[in-house]
Amino acid sequence: MENPSVILFYSTNYAIWTKNVLQKLHIEHKMASVPRHLSSECGYCVMIQNQDKEKIIQILHQNGIEYDRIESLIGLS
Repeated sequence: MENPSVILFYSTNYAIWTKNVLQKLHIEHKMASVPRHLSSECGYCVMIQNQDKEKIIQILHQNGIEYDRIESLIGLS
């Protein structure tokens, strides 16, 4: 992914639910382990394109999906 951000969740269930919703909507994403430099109650995150962030926040709210936060990975190596 060229300009990634990660969505951090409170539970694995929310991460899987998000993956399924984004897949149905054909929005580019990838389920991954939470990067070491970030902490999260859940060990999984969903990686998204940074430019899709606002649209995905709206989708999460519309589907009642709770998340901790969204962190940009741009510029990190």
